[in-house]
Amino acid sequence: MAHRIYATSVASVYVHYVAKAERKGRTQAEVDEIICWLTGYTRQELAEELANGTRFEDFFARAPGPNPARCAITGTICGVRIEEIDEPLMREIRYLDKLIDELAKGRPMEKILRQ
Repeated sequence: MAHRIYATSVASVYVHYVAKAERKGRTQAEVDEIICWLTGYTRQELAEELANGTRFEDFFARAPGPNPARCAITGTICGVRIEEIDEPLMREIRYLDKLIDELAKGRPMEKILRQ
């Protein structure tokens, strides 16, 4: 049975990503930059996916250009090591969670984007 997050709309979680970032003095633009870097969506395409209520499963399946540097994202999220997650879709979602956490913790964008 698939995890329920797969059928959850990205937009419903996106508002929480933005709120978390803004509580820590970061911006919605930075959240968008992270998502676009990770997936290859343009800001316009991201806005369309959010407006359409796209589910996580479809959002990552249609990602135009998953960034090859995303494999450098390591560490734990929700007590689980990202590099030990076998399910590819769950790993992609956790990559995004980890990057938003790094943003909220004040990490510089160039480090978040593994540059």
